[in-house]
Amino acid sequence: MTRNTFETNAAGAASMPGGGSALSRRRFLAGVAGLGTLAVSGCVSTQQATVPAASAPVKKAPPPVVDSNALAMYGPLPNEKFPIAAIDLTKVPSRYYRRQVDYVTEEPVGTLVVDTDNFYLYLVQPDGKAMRYGVGLGRAGFTWAGRGRIGWKQEWPKWTPPDEMIARQPNLAQWGADRGGMPPGLENPLGARALYVFQGKVDTLYRVHGTPEYWTIGKAVSSGCVRLMNQDIIDLYERVPSQSPILVLGDPTQPHSHEVAGSSASQAG
Repeated sequence: MTRNTFETNAAGAASMPGGGSALSRRRFLAGVAGLGTLAVSGCVSTQQATVPAASAPVKKAPPPVVDSNALAMYGPLPNEKFPIAAIDLTKVPSRYYRRQVDYVTEEPVGTLVVDTDNFYLYLVQPDGKAMRYGVGLGRAGFTWAGRGRIGWKQEWPKWTPPDEMIARQPNLAQWGADRGGMPPGLENPLGARALYVFQGKVDTLYRVHGTPEYWTIGKAVSSGCVRLMNQDIIDLYERVPSQSPILVLGDPTQPHSHEVAGSSASQAG
């Protein structure tokens, strides 16, 4: 290395007989200057430094263009009991916007079909159509599959965490059944509406509900059953009467339902 070579030469010069030096005064001063340079450079590589060429300023990608129909569907709802703000649709992939699609199924019109593999909920409609909603799924969303019915519906529901959830998260005890649950509101995990799924007279504890965390749509999240954007659960709530059938796919014994690949789809107002 350059520094080691210099130090060896300097040591050799200092040991010359009679205290003489092979270095001229000019070369000595040049060597001192070189030491100063090394001291400043510290851990910089001993390889010759190259000056990078000036790069063009990085341009920020333009924000995604959101269709005007989608902006209308997911705009503010000021007349709700708890006014709902517009959704920032740049945080929700457009494939999860509410839309009508071609849909092949043996299920009767009015059935809800939850496709947990693809994060969609379908409401079967006449003439081979379905209204499709993007959903987020929680732990409970993957633990039950089969048939049920919408036992009852609730606008702006209370939320009561089950005992198993409280055991995992003790801070939720404040909203336990013995304390009346969490009151409705914008921060309530069930959102603006909830559909309660029963099998016969038994509550499955499976819920289709709204969420204030719209950015979780299309994702597997830590809690909840099947969550929709608040604007979507309000739309679904108006279309689905109590006692409507629901099928959660995942049971191989159930008939297969699927969206028609490449079908024309229209956003629903």
